[in-house]
Amino acid sequence: MQLSHALRGYAGVIPISDSEKRPQALAKPVEHRHLKYALDEITAYIAIRDNLLAEAEEGPTTSTLHRVCIANDVVEIFLKPARPPYQAQHLPEADAVRERERCETVKARIRDLGAPVALVASQCAAA
Repeated sequence: MQLSHALRGYAGVIPISDSEKRPQALAKPVEHRHLKYALDEITAYIAIRDNLLAEAEEGPTTSTLHRVCIANDVVEIFLKPARPPYQAQHLPEADAVRERERCETVKARIRDLGAPVALVASQCAAA
């Protein structure tokens, strides 16, 4: 079977040696605007968690406590130490330590509010 004209010479396009391969792009340093964006994003999730906690304190229901629990879990994930090359895109360690303690406080508050709604409180406490 003969190759069609569109496929002839295709093998010549594929790089044969390492020197012909495209060089890998080097990681660029994080720009200030990207750093600010990451910090603003983390701060926004913390504010959302705090607003949901305030809502749950006004009227603790299964759904309000569940939303606070999920939001608190998300914040905890964002507060884990960042791995390379993302170290610049996290809260300064002093702020992160304070917020981790706040996450523990929120978990305790959810347990306190969840006395009538024991299922949600136990799920959040296990996380």
